[in-house]
Amino acid sequence: MKSIWIVDDDQSIRFVLEKALLREGLPTRSFAGAREVLAALDDTDDRGPQIMVSDIRMPGTSGLDLLEKIKTRLPGLPVIIMTAYSDLDSAVSAFQGGAFEYLPKPFDLNKAVELIRRAVEESRREEVAEETAVQSPEMLGQAPAMQDVFRAIGRLSQSNVTVMITGESGSGKELVARALHKHSLRANGPFIAINTAAIPKDLLESELFGHERGAFTGAQTMRRGRFEQADGGTLFLDEIGDMPFDLQTRLLRVLSDGHFYRVGGHSAVKTNVRVIAATHQNLEQRVRDGAFREDLFHRLNVIRLRLPALRERREDIAALTRHFLQQSAAQLGVEPKRISEAALAWINHFDFPGNVRQLENMCHWLTVMAPAQLIEPKDLPPEIGVTDTEGLVPNQPLAQYPQAQGAMHFEAISTPVPGNPELASPNAVASGVADVGVSARSPVLSSWELGLEADAAALLASDRTDVWDVLTHRFESRLILAALAATRGRRVEAAQKLGIGRNTITRKIQELGLE
Repeated sequence: MKSIWIVDDDQSIRFVLEKALLREGLPTRSFAGAREVLAALDDTDDRGPQIMVSDIRMPGTSGLDLLEKIKTRLPGLPVIIMTAYSDLDSAVSAFQGGAFEYLPKPFDLNKAVELIRRAVEESRREEVAEETAVQSPEMLGQAPAMQDVFRAIGRLSQSNVTVMITGESGSGKELVARALHKHSLRANGPFIAINTAAIPKDLLESELFGHERGAFTGAQTMRRGRFEQADGGTLFLDEIGDMPFDLQTRLLRVLSDGHFYRVGGHSAVKTNVRVIAATHQNLEQRVRDGAFREDLFHRLNVIRLRLPALRERREDIAALTRHFLQQSAAQLGVEPKRISEAALAWINHFDFPGNVRQLENMCHWLTVMAPAQLIEPKDLPPEIGVTDTEGLVPNQPLAQYPQAQGAMHFEAISTPVPGNPELASPNAVASGVADVGVSARSPVLSSWELGLEADAAALLASDRTDVWDVLTHRFESRLILAALAATRGRRVEAAQKLGIGRNTITRKIQELGLE
């Protein structure tokens, strides 16, 4: 394990933390100031810290300035900020700068050690995730639609042209952006991603362009924005369609000449960034609605790359499922689970409105929740819609299952039906003969109606007094199962097709034992 770096100009604080962490078996390394830390990071023989615990006020470079420099070099490093000045501005600045946690002085030593342990665990999880990402292929896909995407990435590898990635949420747009960066001429530069829809409007401008000290309450230091951080590399603007309209103007200026101003700044900053944007929205419609600038749209829409939804590449679902199960097991430190072909058939049958992200989350859920090492259909989460369909196999045309079509089949019984002597033979019922003698006022009956009539006659001829309940139970069961099969297990849609309410179908499923 790498050591925990403690940065504080107060020797007593360093001493106390060192002793406490060594008792816990955690190696440490201490520094009196930021300059020593930065020199240690420049040492190529140094493995770097597992986490860093830093004071906020020190002679020379402050803890917040050090935090910004550290995050530029090691963006995934957890940093705990300590301070004896427990004011709101310090806390806000620490968290805005990417601190893992904020520790006010004087602190309880046991709680401080507990917090440091939590940061170490987070750091180890990140390392496992990074190792898994290195060992795993960037992207999986044998489907023709994905092969087209791979070819496009290859063609764009030697270009700095702006790319617009479109596709539904969860379809893997950031993965494509990372692949474009990795195989480009800027691969040695930084890849910076920002979701413009996830950051409040008041903070987004500062996130993108940075701010000067004193630009607003809490801005105690100058902060470099994402455009500066991505200088020489790639900036990925996710969900660009949700960017506030007034910020679109500033973005257009940067894309036009590569210059911008920090919030509260008066000097233009020059940046050399390749922009890759992504959206799940129809930007042409957003332009027509007046919610997106047309000139910005044309500036971003130089090369458009459409990413297919998961339901458009079902042949990749099995490989992705096994890959995510392996990945989840590595992250959790457990043995990978296997999945049966029957369970894969049900998964492949599902439409995945959340696309690849939803499949990945489902595999993580299965790694934790599935009781056995082999995942069976009964272990799948409820949204997959696995039901007891008496042999129905998902993904096969419904017409292959006579019991699941509109023609309900009841077992034929060789009991004569009064008024219908032709029904004395079970073969007459099974064949659904059309030349059955009926009265002028009776409609021609279908095969399932004839079967129902035959069953009713047989039961009524016995001593039973629950014929209504027995046949209603069988009829309703078959009807609901057929509706669920037709809608791939979606109860709300099945209820709509049957003309009943959502609560009614849920109650019936429970009453009839169809869960």
